[in-house]
Amino acid sequence: MDSKKIINDINKDIESVSDIKSLNEVRNNYLGKSGVITLLRADIKNIKPEDKKEYGMKVNELFNYFNEVYGKKLDSINDAILNEKLVSEKIDVTLPGIRLNNGGGYHPITKVKNELEDLFISMGYDVVTGSELEDDLHCFEMLNIPKDHPARDTQDTFYISDELLLRTQTSAVQARFMEDVKNHKPFKIVAPGKTYRRDNDDATHSHQFYQMEGLVIGEDISLADLKGTLLEFAKKMFGEERTVRFRPSFFPFTEPSYEVDISCFKCGGKGCNICKQTGWIEILGSGMVHPNVLKSCGIDSDKYRGFAFGIGIERVAMLKYGINNIRDFYMNDVRFLDTYNRVDGGDNNETI
Repeated sequence: MDSKKIINDINKDIESVSDIKSLNEVRNNYLGKSGVITLLRADIKNIKPEDKKEYGMKVNELFNYFNEVYGKKLDSINDAILNEKLVSEKIDVTLPGIRLNNGGGYHPITKVKNELEDLFISMGYDVVTGSELEDDLHCFEMLNIPKDHPARDTQDTFYISDELLLRTQTSAVQARFMEDVKNHKPFKIVAPGKTYRRDNDDATHSHQFYQMEGLVIGEDISLADLKGTLLEFAKKMFGEERTVRFRPSFFPFTEPSYEVDISCFKCGGKGCNICKQTGWIEILGSGMVHPNVLKSCGIDSDKYRGFAFGIGIERVAMLKYGINNIRDFYMNDVRFLDTYNRVDGGDNNETI
């Protein structure tokens, strides 16, 4: 057996290949069923006993040598393949990206809710939330609406039991907040969330809708504070030229109570189809917190006063985006959602 010649042949054969298929053919020529090294191993039975040890050592050296140079060549070929792929599949990160169609976005109600939260947070309010399943005490009685109160007739409520119900207003969150002893001090909060009433669904009514209730309690709170707050709200949401108008109304939990209008943002008060030729758009209800509400929540009504307001988030979204049918918010029509995402975000196919 000429070991040197076989080693030279191995080097020559390994060096001559440049792809994995050819390399595996060389491996088969040496280690396959009829390979050179395989046959040398099989021939050990024909070797004289005194020469078998030396013969076997040389065959193993050839076997180990082949595997060593084979492994190095395989790594070299794989590295070349990887480098070629990296070059051919290179991505130029400086090229502009393409915004995909219907890539997702905020629902109009979520957008308006976020805008309202940002606005009131900037004015020093805290955002609080609560359960949609409420009890009669916090949803009605603590808000100065006892069981025999005639105002209860106007609350078409989804009752789960005699005491449990789906909240008709997020004022229940305020009642629970005021009830907590640690909150018996000046504060400003807004409570956004979903509410439920037994309304017949039409273009302007829904059995479920979103509200944001606002509540401010302090020692020297006045109607002027309420008016200034709502004026800031109107300007930020509907334009700097907006003014507000208070009309006397009645809510059991506020006294005095007011319906609030804003000057029409379409016609500037001249009269149009949006404001029904009046120049004003009804936007929310408000008032000074009734002393009975403060007392029922354990707050000293001789020391503290406050104001409250309730904003219909769908109402704001419909006015802001010119939406005529409240049912559109809940139909999950991608075309509708995409339209009102483009109001702020531009064409979803634009280059970014």
